[in-house]
Amino acid sequence: MSTFSTRALTLLSSVFGACGLLLVGVAVSTDYWLLMEEGIILQQNQSMEVKMALHSGMWRVCFVAGPEKGRCVASEYFTTEAEIDIVTENTANILKMVRTATPFPMVSLLFVFTAFVISNIGHIRPQRTILAFISGIFFILSGLSLVVGLVLYISSINDEVMNRPREPEHFFHYHYGWSFAFAASSFLLKEVSLPLVFFRVVI
Repeated sequence: MSTFSTRALTLLSSVFGACGLLLVGVAVSTDYWLLMEEGIILQQNQSMEVKMALHSGMWRVCFVAGPEKGRCVASEYFTTEAEIDIVTENTANILKMVRTATPFPMVSLLFVFTAFVISNIGHIRPQRTILAFISGIFFILSGLSLVVGLVLYISSINDEVMNRPREPEHFFHYHYGWSFAFAASSFLLKEVSLPLVFFRVVI
């Protein structure tokens, strides 16, 4: 294959790796993984009154409606006996349970950073093909760690949502935010960069 094609593969693998590193870094450091809202349905006109709304991430929970509006607390807060005004216990349980997924994105961030550094050293010294294989292994480990974290995160939320009591006068809504989307996009980018790294060595 031509030198131009090799350089193109090198550039693409670096760009995808850098984007994957950036996205997972932003995802881990921001608090828009999950957005929740709950309240009551007014029987007079069937309108909804929001009693509590929040957005949360790996480290912090911020309230945007309700008695705690404007307050941000560390996620560890929900593993203690400290009092905080949340409408239902299930919502507090969700915030506790998602903590189990926290280590995996962090490990993924460490692995993808290591892979990115080793991969770029391999670009500088292309004769050291072993570096490309090592970086590829770290990309694989990073992707596996991240996808395990995402699955645990989703399953923890789904378990608590399914256990919520069904009360016609109450409503509960949740959806995943852009931080979660960044983490999922990072996984896809890392999986794209991996074959580029190996293909560059093979050719």
